[in-house]
Amino acid sequence: MRETDIDTYENIPRDAVVTANNYRDGQHFALHTHQRGQFAYAACGVITVFTSQGNWVVPPQRAIWVPAGIPHEMSMAGPVTMLNTYIRNPVASRLGLTEHCQVFDVSALLRQLLIQAMDIPALYDEAQREGLVMSLLLHEIAEMSPLSLNAPLPTEPRLAEACRNLLAQPSLDIGIDDMSRQVGMSRRTFTRLFRQQTGISFVEWRQQACLLAAVVRLGNAEPITRVATDLGYSSPSAFTSVFRRVLGEVPSRYFPKELSVNNKVIV
Repeated sequence: MRETDIDTYENIPRDAVVTANNYRDGQHFALHTHQRGQFAYAACGVITVFTSQGNWVVPPQRAIWVPAGIPHEMSMAGPVTMLNTYIRNPVASRLGLTEHCQVFDVSALLRQLLIQAMDIPALYDEAQREGLVMSLLLHEIAEMSPLSLNAPLPTEPRLAEACRNLLAQPSLDIGIDDMSRQVGMSRRTFTRLFRQQTGISFVEWRQQACLLAAVVRLGNAEPITRVATDLGYSSPSAFTSVFRRVLGEVPSRYFPKELSVNNKVIV
């Protein structure tokens, strides 16, 4: 696996370039932007992405799309192997990629294409096999299904600060009255403004914040019972039921096992 300085490839004259990097647990990248869109695949470990619009969690073997020019921070939970596909803006538009951050599922085919692309030189021949692999990779990215792994942030400063506090220490025990007192609003004003600015109710948002925290912790192999208790669920089975309803799978099946390719563990 070649590790690369991603900044070297911002202006490469190719539609897409794939880089691979390993990061330590807790490594953090402060607010920054890219000239290209970034499709960041977490081969192993969990990635958290923060912007002024919200935060996103990327479980192992899923990916996040960060459009060009969006200021964002990234944090690693556990040792992370990240495969980045940097895509030129006209190509991203042509493929119909979103103009906002979004977590996506990653198909078995796309995983294999990313693994193949790791060893393709930046200045690949677009007319030969390497160019065809990269072209298919881009089209497969555009076909991926979105995942509900985001907690949008309101723009009202008091609401935004309260939400950031809850994201830092999420719990189902924090209720509407607690939040409305914290921001100095009546319950009615708080619930109306919260839905207006985030598109969902506070109860839905709180559940999402707790699930994002759970994904990070479960991705680092913490026991389900401990995670469920810490987040305020009445029982592990109650937590598992919500997890499956929202994310489509029970926790024990949601986090994939390692994948061996050519006798090398890639995950």
